Amino acid sequence: MTMYKEFHRRSIDKRDEFWAEQAGLIDWNKPAEQICDFSNPPFVKWFKGGETNLCFNAVDRHAAQRPNDRALVYISTETDEEKVYTFAELQREVERMAAIYQDLGVRKGDRVLIYMPMIAEAAFAMLACARIGAIHSVVFGGFAAGSLATRIDDAKPVLMVSSDAGMRNGKPVPYKHLVDEACKLAEFPPQKVLIVDRGLDKGFPKVAGRDIDYAELRARHMDAKVPVTWLESSEPSYILYTSGTTGKPKGVQRDTGGYAVALAASMKHIFTGDAGETMFSTSDIGWVVGHSYIIYGPLLAGMATVMYEGTPLRPDAGIWWQIVEKYKVTVMFSAPTAVRVLKKQDPAFLKKYDLSSLKHLFLAGEPLDETTHKWIMDELGIPVIDNYWQTETGWPMLSAIRGIEKTPIKYGSPSFPVYGYDLRIFREDGTECGPDEKGIVGVVPPLPPGCLSTVWGQDDRFVSTYFTLFKDPVIFSSSDWGIKDADGYHTILGRMDDVINVAGHRLGTREIEEAIQAHAAIAEVAVVGVADQLKGQMPMAFAVVKDASRVDSAEKRIELEKEVMKTVDNLLGAIARPARVHFISGLPKTRSGKMLRRSIQALAEGRDAGDLTTIDDPSTLEQIRSALAS
Repeated sequence: MTMYKEFHRRSIDKRDEFWAEQAGLIDWNKPAEQICDFSNPPFVKWFKGGETNLCFNAVDRHAAQRPNDRALVYISTETDEEKVYTFAELQREVERMAAIYQDLGVRKGDRVLIYMPMIAEAAFAMLACARIGAIHSVVFGGFAAGSLATRIDDAKPVLMVSSDAGMRNGKPVPYKHLVDEACKLAEFPPQKVLIVDRGLDKGFPKVAGRDIDYAELRARHMDAKVPVTWLESSEPSYILYTSGTTGKPKGVQRDTGGYAVALAASMKHIFTGDAGETMFSTSDIGWVVGHSYIIYGPLLAGMATVMYEGTPLRPDAGIWWQIVEKYKVTVMFSAPTAVRVLKKQDPAFLKKYDLSSLKHLFLAGEPLDETTHKWIMDELGIPVIDNYWQTETGWPMLSAIRGIEKTPIKYGSPSFPVYGYDLRIFREDGTECGPDEKGIVGVVPPLPPGCLSTVWGQDDRFVSTYFTLFKDPVIFSSSDWGIKDADGYHTILGRMDDVINVAGHRLGTREIEEAIQAHAAIAEVAVVGVADQLKGQMPMAFAVVKDASRVDSAEKRIELEKEVMKTVDNLLGAIARPARVHFISGLPKTRSGKMLRRSIQALAEGRDAGDLTTIDDPSTLEQIRSALAS
């Protein structure tokens, strides 16, 4: 680990020198006057005085050098559409969208709210904002009108870009009525709404004087030339609201120069993607992975990026691998949940296609269990790299840095602190944990380039949310539990609010889930803490089995439950044994694959399950209710 350690140490000890080198990976209109301005902690300004533009770096410079290379590959298995845009074609479309924005009065610093399905126009919409210095705020298309309205009121956009509908499992998912309802609920609705009509929602309502047809305006601006607006490095590029916020939304504000440099460096050192290659991230633009590694990161590196509308199972479980073969994908990024879904399918789908172009598969978004990690790595025969980060950081905090050193992969571990992050595991009193001691994942400031610069419009909330858990020293708190072993490998144990306190013993739900999943019959599991009068909380498990015949009678369910509990006893001790293990055929998740643990916990405690507008399969909640009643 010598090369990695030296690289990381230099990024901390010689911060300015290190990041000045990384800044050379992007083009600047004006070089930085100061690399790191940390004169007002915990706020930090990176590449102060420098001027750059995200769109220029992602599109224009490549269009000038390699105009006919693939830039954007749009695939929808929902509408059976597939279209490839070269860098030159992408630049033309972005300039047309930018001209539309200017026609509608959008200026530098204005907010544009993007509420769209995974279509090519969504990429144009984001990049056009970056081009003219407008600030985009992308809201996941699965959010309901009330959630959309709160984000409208926080960002106060002058324009919203949306569509008539998305598609999910072959059925249209109307958007426009949600837009209309949100605009009625909002105190500060946008004056204009630009609609991309896909023809999926025939006769959708139009509001006179507000709604504008994208195709009509695009036709007027086919030959538009819109120069880029150079931005000072610290000027905001976008706002992204953290998922699951309650009350007033928390808008993560990202800068421009620091983000561009961080992503360009990550493409080189972490994802090892080269110009002319192809990257396929299976996320959605409504989430941070979609921003960083569908839109900006790959394009900054001169790669083609795949923008995919569909599920991993439509038309069959081989669709992702078919895309890898067809477009010679070299770097793929997905989530552990998606891999667990594929794990339940016929393994022949993984052998059907030529995957020889694929160098790495990266997984992030939730803790990756050892069993799933080993399975997918064995099946693919390539490095599968777990990495850990958050909406707030914008790019990985923990990962193998295989562009610097090919360190061994440890199943279930996102490896080591990424360069730029002085990441440590802390006790609650602010002292540093020793090896194999559970603590809170924190970062000694300043946060590196690319991380949030503040909470939009709420500097005080930025400080109170992230920098007050530890009083001395002041540390950025991730609100995640973690552990570091004697070899320096880290494991994330779940959110601090996913810790169960059983008779004074703190147990991470992740640890119990890992133990349950060690039983050969279990495909997937969620563990939640349920209120208990005697012990404070008790863990309760909801498990999906690989073979339904294992639980097709009451006797078999009882027998398997005993076996699972014995497995937990053996691995963690009786203190971690779940009060019950309920067997169901599916777990409730959002459409982006996040487990709805808080909703599961609420049902287990007899409470309201909360806002379920993003749930993918509502029947899973009914299964939990039935299991609890039995």
